[in-house]
Amino acid sequence: MSDVRADDLGPWLSPENLDFVRRKVPMVYVDVVPVRLDSDGSLSRVGLILRSPREGGLWRTVISGRVLLHEPLRSAIARHIEKDLGPMALPRIPASLQPFAVNEYFPAAVPGAFQDPRQHAVSLAYVVPVDGDVAAQADALQLAWLTPREALEEAVQAECVSGHGALVTGAIAHLGALP
Repeated sequence: MSDVRADDLGPWLSPENLDFVRRKVPMVYVDVVPVRLDSDGSLSRVGLILRSPREGGLWRTVISGRVLLHEPLRSAIARHIEKDLGPMALPRIPASLQPFAVNEYFPAAVPGAFQDPRQHAVSLAYVVPVDGDVAAQADALQLAWLTPREALEEAVQAECVSGHGALVTGAIAHLGALP
């Protein structure tokens, strides 16, 4: 399968059409938890992005975004990492595209579910080691590399939105690094 770039996909949905589709059909997303690994492959740091949404305030999130029509998952993961962390992040996209978690986001608060006020979405969640230099891009204000213990602190988890605190906790557990 050839690499399909978002630019090659032709016209995407207008903002109005995207809003309409979001009200009618679940969207497919990828969530990416960037990590730094020690030389033995154990988890050293977890990357959390600081964002300032249009509504104001500050949030901590993971890398997240839509999968475009005809876009392979590997390309979507790489595109969103580059969008948020820059072209020198040097991610190691997993050989297996099996996610460590599949999450469902709902527009209204649902107990035990993730929330996205814009839409119903299904997200495939990946842990991706990042080896290069990162620089916050686009609407990402900063990337903080936290130890697993720091990422699980109550204050940090409280700054996470849309269920991303639970996603980070799941990623740390998946890597066998719960303190």
